[in-house]
Amino acid sequence: MKILFVCTHNACRSVLAEVVARDLGNGRIQSASAGSAPAGRIHPLTLNFLRGKGVATDGLSSQGMDEFESFAPDLVITVCDRAAGESCPLWMGDTAKAHWGLPDPSHTEGGPVAVATAFDNVYQLISKRVEKMLAEPLESMSPDELQSLANRVAEQVPA
Repeated sequence: MKILFVCTHNACRSVLAEVVARDLGNGRIQSASAGSAPAGRIHPLTLNFLRGKGVATDGLSSQGMDEFESFAPDLVITVCDRAAGESCPLWMGDTAKAHWGLPDPSHTEGGPVAVATAFDNVYQLISKRVEKMLAEPLESMSPDELQSLANRVAEQVPA
């Protein structure tokens, strides 16, 4: 199953989601991330956090959505935080879509401890949502069922 995580800048939350889904999916999920207005680089705090968790960051990049037309995702999940007034990009097409609003830890105010805590909270939130999805028979689900599951998971594990 292929999941594309989308955010505006593809520099933090969508990258975290890509990494978590890839790692927890253990071959069941092929994940990628993209942005409608990619920053052109992964946020340094995101890279530092991932490296601190022992996650390889080689190959991660901030990319535009147009680069994933051939990826043909089964599910597109937007991760922008609507509560923060962000406009989330749209994925055109008939692909199943869901929204997992996540706070942006790279905008956390305070010292290094506050930033690390914010990153860890978002990482754990994504992990719990992905784990709930992996408990289901993803490979045999229809697009409508995938969309329903992804939206239900976001409600069951709120930000």
